[in-house]
Amino acid sequence: MSGWIRRFLLRRLYVLFVGLCSLHLLAQTPDTAAPQPAPANETSAAPSSRLLANSNVKLSIGDLIEITVFGVPDLTTKTRISGSGDVYLPLIDYVHVADLTTDEAQELIQKRLEDGGFVRGPHVSIFVDESASQSITLLGEIGRPGPYPAIGERRLFDMISAAGGFTEKAGRVVTIEHRWNPGQRVELQLSSNLVEDTQNNVEVFPGDLIIVSRAGIVYVVGDVGRPSGFLIEDNTLSVLKALALAGGSTRTSALSKTRILRQTPNGVQEIPINLKKVLYAKAPDMALVKGDILFVPGSSAKAAAYRTADVAMSLSTTLAVVAVHP
Repeated sequence: MSGWIRRFLLRRLYVLFVGLCSLHLLAQTPDTAAPQPAPANETSAAPSSRLLANSNVKLSIGDLIEITVFGVPDLTTKTRISGSGDVYLPLIDYVHVADLTTDEAQELIQKRLEDGGFVRGPHVSIFVDESASQSITLLGEIGRPGPYPAIGERRLFDMISAAGGFTEKAGRVVTIEHRWNPGQRVELQLSSNLVEDTQNNVEVFPGDLIIVSRAGIVYVVGDVGRPSGFLIEDNTLSVLKALALAGGSTRTSALSKTRILRQTPNGVQEIPINLKKVLYAKAPDMALVKGDILFVPGSSAKAAAYRTADVAMSLSTTLAVVAVHP
């Protein structure tokens, strides 16, 4: 017997078996003219509540869907939509469902089953287990970057919390790109206290992309207590704050000759600042931007004077000891 004849006979036997199962179920179904109350635990008489939650969702490539045919459990299938947008179903082979809503896909499958004579008056339900298009993706300085399901109303802070919160290097600038308008981005400047920052807790939607920026770094070098780099979390780091983080100035610092080195499109710009006047509130404090280098030079005159004073102090101490103990 050739292969195609064998497949034809097997297919006909399967159709016959499905038909007999349907007739058996219909024979056990009570008359609709005298409906009986369904038991409390009966679930086959009505669509599941989870199916209602997925009503009319648009399907896309990569979605994991569950297809059930009422009264024919052998046709229940759980499959993922392929890269070509198709799913394989028993009896009706491949069906293209990508870019269709669940309602449209259900009607298409019902038509294919009925037109092929496989099921009489079929009722098909589709539940979306995993939806690639119905997720919100978080990237950048976030605890656990990746896609997260968008079920029900979602807000920005909810998604940040679900993704593990900010990392230690996270900045306060969050960019949102909506799926329906990828060319336009919404940029939010969050405050350091999210509990009080309710105005930026905006609603986000399926398909959105959320990017958490990395905080900028400024560097404090020269004649300071602890030269290092420091994060700018909310873009409010000033010269005095940066100096305090660096342990303050030393006794040999030339505060009046302090400079800010800033990278610009035209090269490095040198901005002089009289830090001595700023400390005494005789000049305004300046805001630093990410990448700035605050350079506090040392005073050679002060260093020489302190060395001379130290030598004199040491010499006087020695002479005093000799005078006491000749």
